[in-house]
Amino acid sequence: MPFITVKLAKGRTVEQKQQFVEAITIEAARILHVQEEWVTVVFDEYERENWASAGQLHSIKFGEGYGNKGAK
Repeated sequence: MPFITVKLAKGRTVEQKQQFVEAITIEAARILHVQEEWVTVVFDEYERENWASAGQLHSIKFGEGYGNKGAK
């Protein structure tokens, strides 16, 4: 029973997340030889002020509101 955790910055739309879980569920079931009903996907979403890379907070690095309409 695969349990997949996806960590990402807040800002993706419900439609984007739905498309993602559909695709990841199909592929996980195919590769792992399990039923799609057994695949669980959970999103852990973080504010950009709580996420950093290359020594810089994403809220500073990418600016206010970046990603609020989804990834570009």
